[in-house]
Amino acid sequence: MSTFMQTMAAVLFEINKPLVIEELIIPDLKAGQVLVRIHYSGVCHSQLNEVRGLKGEDKFLPHTLGHEGSGIVEGVGPEVKKVKPSDHVVMSWIKAGGADVPSTQYRSKNEGLTVNSGPISTFMEYAIISENRLIPISKEMSLREAALLGCAIPTGAGIVMRAAQVRPGSSVAVFGVGGIGLSAIMFSSLMNATTIIAIDVFNHKLEHGCQVGATHRINARQQDPLATIMDITRGRGVDYAIEAAGQRKTMEIAFQSVRDCGGLCVLAGNLPQGERISIDPFDLIKGKRIIGTWGGETQPDRDIPLYVGLYLAGKLKLEALITHEYKLKDINQAFDDLKQGKVGRALIDMPKHH
Repeated sequence: MSTFMQTMAAVLFEINKPLVIEELIIPDLKAGQVLVRIHYSGVCHSQLNEVRGLKGEDKFLPHTLGHEGSGIVEGVGPEVKKVKPSDHVVMSWIKAGGADVPSTQYRSKNEGLTVNSGPISTFMEYAIISENRLIPISKEMSLREAALLGCAIPTGAGIVMRAAQVRPGSSVAVFGVGGIGLSAIMFSSLMNATTIIAIDVFNHKLEHGCQVGATHRINARQQDPLATIMDITRGRGVDYAIEAAGQRKTMEIAFQSVRDCGGLCVLAGNLPQGERISIDPFDLIKGKRIIGTWGGETQPDRDIPLYVGLYLAGKLKLEALITHEYKLKDINQAFDDLKQGKVGRALIDMPKHH
């Protein structure tokens, strides 16, 4: 690919400052790298945490962002075997098969500055992606909905299917009804859980949770979540609790809400670096379990085609998860709306070049 190709990208120059839309010059592809024309990018809370500096010191400024999306392959570097030009792909931060190329560097067209990028970035019109962050998908699949398969669905669905292995007839409490929480609710319903409790502080999110499969809702500002869960389950507690809000108190309540003798709490939310949770070790002795999850234990090459198949069969209503769409120039508005709890899953809709 030509070194003179350019792309518009959202760049983080300073922590806690708005992203800046910059025109970047795309370098030649290295072995194991792929150039993708991005069609849609998801907007994830962990990216918001990165912008706000909650993941600790950022040694790579200035850098690009975005870790889930969909697009079409424009070109491949040497030794790439997994995809070819014109393939439709999902891009995910979760490692799959293929070469692992950890970084690339762009140059700002105006300032001549070096802009760092990791193995995946999706807040840009064209992006260089490491081969192992790409999964080819059927061209029958809508690229709009396919963007959700890079993070929200693999994490939420993966927790339900892989990490927790939710069984038919069981009870599930989902704390935090954003992209991951909605995905977990949707898949708990697909796995025939009979009691699915959505917990959040926004009524519009709880309503959305019910639309995708929740059987009960709890507004944690208006009700005591733990007491209400115990009421719903007749004092037993839930079989599974999934924490996707990324709050210390929520994590602690989620663990308390699972039943004795085998209840499982799965933590998916990210706390700011250095923050800790507190649990009563006697709950562990009583047989409650608590685990973390890395992307729902998803194996992208195995699982993403499975989700595509469910979508094409009409069993996975991905469009129901998308609440907002933005243009790249409005990326900071997208983050503001996410921070304020206005969105379920938001997408950045990139220009479609023909």
